[in-house]
Amino acid sequence: AICACEKGGEWERALQILSAMGRNFVELDTTTHNAAISACEKCGEWTQALQLVSEMAQRSVEMDTITFSALISACEKGREWEKALHLFNAMAESRVQSNIVSFDAAMRACDRGGEWEAALKLFNALPASQVDSNMIVCSGATAACEKSSQCQWKKVVLIFGIITQTAKLLSTLQPARRRTATADAAASAASSGILVL
Repeated sequence: AICACEKGGEWERALQILSAMGRNFVELDTTTHNAAISACEKCGEWTQALQLVSEMAQRSVEMDTITFSALISACEKGREWEKALHLFNAMAESRVQSNIVSFDAAMRACDRGGEWEAALKLFNALPASQVDSNMIVCSGATAACEKSSQCQWKKVVLIFGIITQTAKLLSTLQPARRRTATADAAASAASSGILVL
């Protein structure tokens, strides 16, 4: 039922169902909370999403990659770049694996907040995280550079070069080798020193 609310953008109904489940002694696990957090995220209700995390902690329910990604995305939609970045860092401190969604949401939050340097730091962290970069994440990094008050065109050109080189390489490889090649290309670009802040 909560998943249906999530898909329908009915965050208030999702919270009502979650509350009723708790009152009826139904086990509220990570998946149940994630569905409610995602419903809040889809509607930009970042404060409600963060409240659910407090409830998870009270109930000793673990947060996972989906939890953090939805929270970061909710903060991005709410234009709360500092909270999004804090959650992204907390994700690593909690030893929860980041994914493309968490990176993209954190970079977009920084972009919306005019924090292009923070967005590029996240972009630079992609190779070490072993998360495959894609066109969406690269476009988030270029958007952050584009909106900066300083001329960041050299970084945009470099990011575009990474995208082009990676796309060409990936089109020639078997699927099993694509992940490794993407990480290698991004690591090579980052090690060039041009993107490191």
